[in-house]
Formats: sequence, structure tokens, C-alpha cells
Amino acid sequence: MIATPPPPITLPRPVGALLARLPAYPGSLLLVKAINLALARQLPDDVKAHLLDKRISIRVRDARLAFDFSWNGTRFAPGRPWPEPDLAISANAQDFLLLAQRRQDPDTLFFNRRLVMEGDTELGLIVKNALDALELPVMDPMHWTPRAVLERRAPHLARQLPPLPSLGRLLGGRP
Repeated sequence: MIATPPPPITLPRPVGALLARLPAYPGSLLLVKAINLALARQLPDDVKAHLLDKRISIRVRDARLAFDFSWNGTRFAPGRPWPEPDLAISANAQDFLLLAQRRQDPDTLFFNRRLVMEGDTELGLIVKNALDALELPVMDPMHWTPRAVLERRAPHLARQLPPLPSLGRLLGGRP
């Protein structure tokens, strides 16, 4: 983890204004699809019990977007925007990306006032501790290339592929 977060980068206001015009529900639906794939099976039973029917909102401040969802006992389900969710977690897009890539610690962002948690703070700590304990896929684009996915899903097939050229060779330099 990086000790000090990089200087914050925020989306330009016109981009945030444009994103704010998007309907909320489709974004929440996409988010819950992703977290159900990445998290739902890994959550311990005690965490699932704490999450049951809790309304959670992830708010991307600079994009002016909110993703609302809840745990229904078997999976995360999208919700409609709630005026008062049980837990709201807010940060800028860059900070959420750093968290997803595990390049930044949530405590550091919290104490630098770049990550804000409102509502049921006990629930927030349960969520944070559960996420810290899980083995999550990294949001590194190289982790999701077709070759990387094939290497994880079917290593026997990936071994049959020719080796990739070196970066130097691709750029016209030495191998």
C-alpha cells in the first residue's frame, strides 16, 4: 500500500454534469452484477447477516453518480435512490479506482477526508474489514486481457500459445 495517497484528481465539472444526467438504476444494476461475481460467494455468513436488507449507496462525488443496492440474503440487488441509506460511502472516481486496485488503503483516504462514510458506521467497518480479508480480483487492465483470463481459466490452453513479444520489441527496440 502507498503510505500517502497521490494528489487527488477530479473529473472536470462538465463531465460530472453530463454523467449526473444518466439514470441511476442501470448503473446500480451493473455494479451489483460485478460485485455478485467478485464478492457474493466469498462473504462470510456473519457479514451476510449484518448486510441483510441494509440499503447501501456508493457515491462518486466528482462524477455525481450514486449506486444503490442491498443484500437480499443470497445476492446483492440494485435499489432505487434512497434519501437515507443505511450506509453511504463517498469518494471521487480516482480514489475508488485506487481502492479497487488495492493501491490505496481506505483508512488513509478516510483520515485524509477523501473517503467519507455516513450512516451506520458499524456496518461500514464490517464491510471494510470483510473487503480487506477477501481475495479480490485486481482492477488492473492487464489482469483482464484475453491472455491473462485464459491463463487463469485454462492454463493448459494458454501454454499452447506462442510467447508474447517483449515490450522493447513492440516499440521497435531490442528484444
